[in-house]
Amino acid sequence: MAGRYHWSGGNQVELLVEGEQFIPRMLKAIAEARSTLLLEFYMVSSGSVADQFIDALIQAARRGVKVCWLIDDFGGRRFHLHDRERLQESGIEVRLYNALRMVKLARNLARDHRKLMVVDQQVGFIGGMGISDEYLKGDLSGGSLAWHDIMLQVRGVVVSDMVQVFARQWRYCGGNIPVVLPPDYTRVGSALARVTEVQGVRLQQIKHSFVQHINHASERVWLATAYFLPAFSVRRSLRQAAERGVDVRLVVAGLNTDHPWVYHASKRYYRRLLKAGVKIYEYKPAFLHAKLGLCDQWVSAGSCNLDHWNLRWNLETNLEVVEPDFAAAVEVLFRRDMSQSEEILYHRWRSRPWYQKLREAGWSLICQFLLKIR
Repeated sequence: MAGRYHWSGGNQVELLVEGEQFIPRMLKAIAEARSTLLLEFYMVSSGSVADQFIDALIQAARRGVKVCWLIDDFGGRRFHLHDRERLQESGIEVRLYNALRMVKLARNLARDHRKLMVVDQQVGFIGGMGISDEYLKGDLSGGSLAWHDIMLQVRGVVVSDMVQVFARQWRYCGGNIPVVLPPDYTRVGSALARVTEVQGVRLQQIKHSFVQHINHASERVWLATAYFLPAFSVRRSLRQAAERGVDVRLVVAGLNTDHPWVYHASKRYYRRLLKAGVKIYEYKPAFLHAKLGLCDQWVSAGSCNLDHWNLRWNLETNLEVVEPDFAAAVEVLFRRDMSQSEEILYHRWRSRPWYQKLREAGWSLICQFLLKIR
């Protein structure tokens, strides 16, 4: 299964930052669709953002576009039945991944955490967003700022691999992909790109690729993640890279998070990383939900947080990109995020109060117990 998708050249990849950028761009792409719309999203919640997507998809279906939407049953638990019925009444096929059932026990933990959309098999979107009001600024998101996230807009032959990712899962859930002649992909840019995946413990391509690139980095390894519970191989590679002089930086979620227990549990990993020379930044303005890596000129972005839970239970998809201008855009984003973060310094970290250490140890033990569930 490893190496299912290969590198292709001539692609065009654009970095879209924040919901105010990627939501309008995705809605515009839906409005321009002529044949197929394929959507696969973990978090789908009824509200203003969902209403915009529902209306756009219904309009597309009325134009004769075949619309297929795969939603994770747990991630879509706040997606109201009447919204799903609106879609289905308009001829849109909606399917749920791994419907929650008490009799399934631990099998309920296996989730489809992907976030992707493909329009007419020609334009793809992939990243960390959900169809949810958390991506709106203001009171609708329940706070002063929307979740901080990214999406990539993609054109070129690599989009055909995104179609295959969706099609395989859609068929697994009982759906049929409409027969459409694949577009004649031509060179639209200068980016090398490939799709990488995680399928629970069976396929760990995203993690293995990260470790390989961290191990071979000569200048920098910059990672951003929402939930910092990294696998041992990732932690070891980060320490070793810093010890050989590579500029290793981590941007992680601060107290603005949807899972405070993860924030506290993640602190158990700080000491050895800081001692090895890794720089850690906690993002302050809002909840950092992006999943992004930059190793020299190589970039990986998508749905995978590289944490124990994602790698054990979830379906994940990232896009890897090598292209100087794109890497430069990602660098600009990282620098901006670091400037809005608090750097965790080793000497201060060692002198934090005892009650903070106790809280971290408690949540860490709970986290380790949960991760042993099978």
